[in-house]
Amino acid sequence: MMFGIEWDTTNNWLFAASILPILLRGMVVTLQATVVGFLIAAVLGLILAALKAARLRIISWPARLFTEFVRDTPLLAQLFFLYYVLPEYGIVLPAFLTGALALGLQYSAYTSEVYRAGIESVARGQTEAACALDIPPLRTFGTIIVPQAIPRIIPALGNYLVSIMKDVPILSVVSVIEMLSVAKIIGDRTFNYLVPLSMVGALYLVMTLIAAAGVRYLDRRLPKQGIPLR
Repeated sequence: MMFGIEWDTTNNWLFAASILPILLRGMVVTLQATVVGFLIAAVLGLILAALKAARLRIISWPARLFTEFVRDTPLLAQLFFLYYVLPEYGIVLPAFLTGALALGLQYSAYTSEVYRAGIESVARGQTEAACALDIPPLRTFGTIIVPQAIPRIIPALGNYLVSIMKDVPILSVVSVIEMLSVAKIIGDRTFNYLVPLSMVGALYLVMTLIAAAGVRYLDRRLPKQGIPLR
């Protein structure tokens, strides 16, 4: 018995119906980790892209080194570092937040390159015109460059959103009970792995298809000449 449900593996359909509510609870954790991790990656990636574009090497080089280090080291190693090493220095984070932070840090290195490509795709004359009008560089970046770059990189950012979603099961190593972990627990308790793992695969397929459809919708709706700011 698990979570108050007695498993009956003689009928796979009844078995699937009985475990669906538990898998859906795990799916909520998966979606939460995906959203939080993606938000961290999107915001930090933009900050890193801005820092790497700075003319002063004392600003751009640390950002470049951070990006290369994060991109060239395994996500699992970074997750273990955040979860097991930081507490030795008095920084203790909940398992879920640690996992989402690890995902966000890992993918911020990739999204920063996506932002860089989008920023470089904006005509240089935009920056020159803003400089001629005596618009401060920070305002130029935030209100002129970024709104024009974002619509051009939506598909690439969407790909990383789906990738983050599929990497969430790694968080189970620090006791985050997401959807795949729930399926494994059910399989361990009932000795029936086929049904829960098949259901997880189907649920992941549904989630990724919905995410991809949302990205395509944004890509069609956002004006390629830039997001109007009011």
